[in-house]
Amino acid sequence: MTQKLTGVILAAGKGSRIQPLNLYLPKPLLPVCNKPIIQYQLEDMQRIGVRDVIIVVGHLKEEIISYFGDGSALGLKIRYVEQQQTLGIAHAVAQLESQVNTPFILFLGDIFLVPKDLQIMERMFWERRAGAVLAVKKEPNPEYIRRNFAVILHASGTVTRVIEKPRYLANNLKGCGVYIFDLSIFDAIRRTPRTAQRDEYEITNSIQILIDDGFPVYPADVIEWDMNITFACDLLECNRSQLGRLGKTQLVGEHAVLHPGIKLHGSVLGDRVVVDQPVEIKDSLVLPGTHISGTQPIEGMVLTPELSIDCKSVQKEPDHAL
Repeated sequence: MTQKLTGVILAAGKGSRIQPLNLYLPKPLLPVCNKPIIQYQLEDMQRIGVRDVIIVVGHLKEEIISYFGDGSALGLKIRYVEQQQTLGIAHAVAQLESQVNTPFILFLGDIFLVPKDLQIMERMFWERRAGAVLAVKKEPNPEYIRRNFAVILHASGTVTRVIEKPRYLANNLKGCGVYIFDLSIFDAIRRTPRTAQRDEYEITNSIQILIDDGFPVYPADVIEWDMNITFACDLLECNRSQLGRLGKTQLVGEHAVLHPGIKLHGSVLGDRVVVDQPVEIKDSLVLPGTHISGTQPIEGMVLTPELSIDCKSVQKEPDHAL
């Protein structure tokens, strides 16, 4: 395949509902098994041959720029574009019009996902001369569709309608926050109205304009597992899922100092964590730099250097819904 995609990751949003985790780290840098969410996305791009990547930054932009630099450590060339106002996904993509001269693959930096094979999606885009290809999956849990967007198909298999955060569901097909766009998306964005409900420029409205203009838009079932990380306990669920995928029962980051009597089960401890008592930690996430000094058992928690978040009271969804 001689054609090349540019990579784009949107990482500007503050993510107010995940407070307080976003107070010291931008949401795309939050760790899943001690690796930032956005790094998984960069590695996914690298695996399908993407080399040039643009990251749209905003909230705590210096943290992201400092962490990844020019991208050479990952075999990538990374540039940064700032979104001055966070006015929705379409508005963020619009910042790229003068920066991009090829079709591009777009990731949302606050969605952790495990792809099946993104090359299927890329081949579909080039071979069918698509206006866009949307990563989708069949989602048994209606709540997860309402966090993302619904995808309605024609009998021919093309997308006829996309519905942002739908109230009512026509099927179980969910958009997963990975897209491949032709440059025609920029014209569609210029004609995208600002929504009254969320006061943003929604990319789903831009996609609908593409469809209504006659550009073919296709779904690609290429996502094995995904989570739109909206709340702190979503991050715990991502870590527990990825821990199982790695075949591990525990994971401890670099430069951690642990009491020899510690008991770990189904938990991830970040870099520079200190545990100075013989405590049991079960099904929990301990973020970098946290100091645990008590002996009270810890279960179903997200711990930060400043506070603890109890996730046991959050209803656990069945595994097949994720």
